[in-house]
Amino acid sequence: MALAKESPPASSKNAADAEAAYRAHTRLWLRLLACTSLIEGELRRRFREEYDFTMPRFDVLAQLDREPSGLVLGELPKRLMVSAGNLTPIVDRLVEDGYITRTPSNLDRRVQIICMTVEGRKTFRRMAKSHGAWLAELLAEFPANRLDGLVGALDDVKGAVRNALQHREQT
Repeated sequence: MALAKESPPASSKNAADAEAAYRAHTRLWLRLLACTSLIEGELRRRFREEYDFTMPRFDVLAQLDREPSGLVLGELPKRLMVSAGNLTPIVDRLVEDGYITRTPSNLDRRVQIICMTVEGRKTFRRMAKSHGAWLAELLAEFPANRLDGLVGALDDVKGAVRNALQHREQT
């Protein structure tokens, strides 16, 4: 007659579960970081080599492309998740190169409105087309029938992280 295995004490099981969760969360974070680093590094290289442009400058133009009537300059750091200090030289360079304009608001002269110029929009659209082609090339070996599921899973991860951050802020 075989002897039944004893269950580990609850505290030991909880510790093992916590360790397994820690390892799984770490693997997820490292995979996300690796994917982001690989893709971003290649996109940065291509923008630099093909357009003599930087990703941060492209990101500013992408935000402005969504706002044809312009955007309050103070909104950009929030949208791009960067500090205003990091953004100032990027905006200055885009103004200098003629891709955007910066004008004071009619309602409050302290508020700056930035808008894409016709040349900026034309240049951005050309770069955005290349950006899409580069991503398609980089992800060509990933099965198309799995993309929606992966995007959905990553939306879930993003939501869980946002919820955790909101919960932390409330406590």
